[in-house]
Amino acid sequence: MSEVLTEWRMPAETAPQERVWMGFPPAGPTGGTTAEAIDEARRAWAAVANAIAEYQPVTVLVDPADTAIAPRYLSASIERVTVALDDAWLRDIGPSFVLGDDGRLGAIDWRFNGWGQREWAAWGQDDRVAAAIAELAGAERIASTLINEGGGIAVDGAGAVVLTETVQRDPRRNPDITQAAVEAEMAERLGATHPIWLPRGLHRDTGYFGTFGHVDLIAAFPAPGCVLVHDQRDPAHPDHAIAEEAAAIFEAATTADGAPWQIQRLPAPNRLRDAHGFVDYSYINHLPINGAVIMGTFDDPADAEAMAILAEAYPGRRIVGVDARAIFARGGGVHCITQQQPRLPGPSH
Repeated sequence: MSEVLTEWRMPAETAPQERVWMGFPPAGPTGGTTAEAIDEARRAWAAVANAIAEYQPVTVLVDPADTAIAPRYLSASIERVTVALDDAWLRDIGPSFVLGDDGRLGAIDWRFNGWGQREWAAWGQDDRVAAAIAELAGAERIASTLINEGGGIAVDGAGAVVLTETVQRDPRRNPDITQAAVEAEMAERLGATHPIWLPRGLHRDTGYFGTFGHVDLIAAFPAPGCVLVHDQRDPAHPDHAIAEEAAAIFEAATTADGAPWQIQRLPAPNRLRDAHGFVDYSYINHLPINGAVIMGTFDDPADAEAMAILAEAYPGRRIVGVDARAIFARGGGVHCITQQQPRLPGPSH
């Protein structure tokens, strides 16, 4: 009954936050299977967690097998809770937090099936993580029938939501679903009634460890009416055409209020390839937090330009760079491993 009576809205990521949720990488496809690979993953995840903890609370989910080793990596100020994990992409397996018009905190529990039943993925534990976090956060769990991930959506908090045909309408996720059905779910669960559809994600994201179209590598909303769009400037990279396509869609679209978008292109790093082919390195995949923005860096000449653009896009916030190469090597970035919990409005907060 309460779910029907309450109107829920997912706020912009720039809204005040209560905390950030993360996971501690267990051994497996994400963390790796060798001691060296697991250590590299844990150091990369911990660097992000420790950077956020300088500004606001962080809670890290730790698999029961890793409770003894996690403190070696994480700052003492970081809260640790024991929750069974298959991997540590908290943006995707955690809930999408929403605020109710009655002042309550809600947590959308999307269905999760390993990014479309990827052959390497396990998701028996991960599909239960969102419900666990909702309980830990004291949020009302709002179950969705849609198979979706937090990295597959971007909202501006003012009605707009960015989606991709290759995620929400992926036949391995939601067979035969219509655009209208997806849009209705976004309106009901997120209060997002102004959808903007992208046809696809970045090139590398269609690879073995890809998600097949997550928008948090392509577009982000730093302020009302403004959108940051990934800009691969080198025509030799397949993301050049994909980025131009995305920019053109925003140029033709409007905000929920009918205004044109203010579009800021955020350059891709200069590096085009690694040992596995074209990279999907993206500065779009950053996390705004209270007083700062955590930005992935790549030891690349474009790091400084991207940092300057983000400083202008997020006035009053410090831009904090954290090396994201080990995270991207595993299929994602800073945004992919974090999930922000908005602060409830009111004098007590």
